[in-house]
Amino acid sequence: MTSPRRSWKHWFLRHECILLVVLVAEIFLFDALGRKFLTGANIANIVRQSTEIGLLALVMTPIILTGGIDLSVGSLMGLCAVAFGMLWGELGWSPWLAMAGAVVVGALGGGLNATLITRLRLPPLIVTLGTYSLFRGLAEGLTGGTKAYSSFPDSFLELGNGFALGVPVQVWIFVVVAIGIWLLVHRTTIGRSFRAIGFSPEGTRYAGIPVGRRLGLAYAMAGAVAGLAAVIFVSRVAEARASAGVGYELRAITAVVLGGTSIFGGTGTVAGTLLGVAAIAVLENGLLRIPGVPRELFGIFTGALLLLALAAGVVTRAWANRRVAEPKAAVE
Repeated sequence: MTSPRRSWKHWFLRHECILLVVLVAEIFLFDALGRKFLTGANIANIVRQSTEIGLLALVMTPIILTGGIDLSVGSLMGLCAVAFGMLWGELGWSPWLAMAGAVVVGALGGGLNATLITRLRLPPLIVTLGTYSLFRGLAEGLTGGTKAYSSFPDSFLELGNGFALGVPVQVWIFVVVAIGIWLLVHRTTIGRSFRAIGFSPEGTRYAGIPVGRRLGLAYAMAGAVAGLAAVIFVSRVAEARASAGVGYELRAITAVVLGGTSIFGGTGTVAGTLLGVAAIAVLENGLLRIPGVPRELFGIFTGALLLLALAAGVVTRAWANRRVAEPKAAVE
């Protein structure tokens, strides 16, 4: 039986716990160096500006658990934002019906990724790199690269700027999606199959698990939530434009990997992803509140965090394999 002391040490050294300590340190640092960091207004601002990236990171988690990647979610956000604007501004749909249409467009985009990956057995990196350009190109082509839709009704703008029970409205949407993804990943056989696919796709097929359908679900779900994130973005900035979501895929992937999900697939938690999202959101907001710090520094830190997280994942994987190999060598 594991001793209480060893259990406590194991818990404290968990990736999520270490990341939580880093997040707390960030908060104290920026509160000391920045201006009006720990205020209600700024906290609400952090939550608002990180909701869309948080949604993308949540649905990226099952994809990376399978050993895949989706580089197209940011571009798909732009296409869904344009689709929403066109459905509302040119076809005369209500904002809520146009919202449903944008989510459907996102699901179709994710379904295209899934079809190419599962039917043609193409690498997810190559497929989503292609659709990254395809979706952004469609968005820019439909708007000429400059046209934007605005003048939305106040009832719709409340979605991205209003409060409900003292909390930004989009937070409630984010919480519902987060709970749904957590239940899917950690409390269902589908979630266990995501990990199994990440460890061994062929072995999973031999076990009778429908790998194609599981991957299709993961990518279509990512597309649908990208459509939802696009609508929230439009409501927050009060404008539907083709540039929505630029660079968001990098931040979402960074949040997932920073949260402890292995880029090779098989291991990771939704809780870790949420902590990764929080760490990146606090870093961005905190740097902008330090006098004299250029905005470009956030991009440098984001790239550095991604590289460090990837390196840590490789080192941890090698260390775990070595620990497994040592007892076998001792027995032989």
